[in-house]
Amino acid sequence: MATEPAAADVARARRTQTRLAAAMVVGSITSVQCGAALATTLFDEVGSSGAVLLRSGFGALVLLALAGRGLPPVRQWLERDVLLFALALAGATLCFYAAIERLPLGVAVTFEFLGPLGVAVFGSRRRRDLIWVALAATGIVLLSNGGSGGGLDALGVALAVIAAGFWALYILQSARVGEIHPGMGGLAAAAIVSTAMVAPIGVADGGVDLLAPAVLAVGLGVGLLSAAIPYALELEALRRLPSAVFGVLMSLEPAAGAIVGFVALSQGLSLVEVIAIGLVVTASAGALRSAGTLVPRDG
Repeated sequence: MATEPAAADVARARRTQTRLAAAMVVGSITSVQCGAALATTLFDEVGSSGAVLLRSGFGALVLLALAGRGLPPVRQWLERDVLLFALALAGATLCFYAAIERLPLGVAVTFEFLGPLGVAVFGSRRRRDLIWVALAATGIVLLSNGGSGGGLDALGVALAVIAAGFWALYILQSARVGEIHPGMGGLAAAAIVSTAMVAPIGVADGGVDLLAPAVLAVGLGVGLLSAAIPYALELEALRRLPSAVFGVLMSLEPAAGAIVGFVALSQGLSLVEVIAIGLVVTASAGALRSAGTLVPRDG
């Protein structure tokens, strides 16, 4: 008889841990989107590339601290897989920030999420996953028509789709680098190399304004919101959640982007655009649940 209350207590504790982990993932998603919204305030002064440099630089410092002694030797930073990983980080962030300079945050995130959606679908062998492709395609067609018929910025859409491709590369390279360099060391090394890659573009775009105290302060905030806080929350969440569940929760990101864009940036969306984002969220959740794919954080 005594074992029944004990079993009930264990089950209750597990449910509590699961809810806590889910809250951590939602907090991570919200933090990243708030970081992106904050980054847009830097565009007028240092441009989108300058904002990327600040985010990458401060983010790399955070990852360096998290990696500690797990950081691989400098000679391994130029290995093919680490370089591709760094290229994915740089490309995804540069293109995404350039996209949110031209598109509402929620719309840009929706296009970018085609990257992990594509990895999940192409990694599956189930015919029913074509349903998720159809749902996502419907949502993208609705978004591409501009929702209310006004049309979206074509360059912004192209940049968001390119960012999706880089995010897909990031997911694939994350697995490869993770096998070679356990822990946070490989990611930290790639983040440092990625910062070096974006530095010339960021400096050309931002110039001496990058050194302004107010700009550095906002850049630090972007780095914390986009890297330090989400990485800490996701590391703890992954200790409590299966990766498949984590991936499904991450599919909420387009919706979070739309909400943060509306609240923080006063970016309204038409009903059709809301429906389109909902279709992509549904497609992403279904595909990720089916494939059991983990969706790492970009940038």
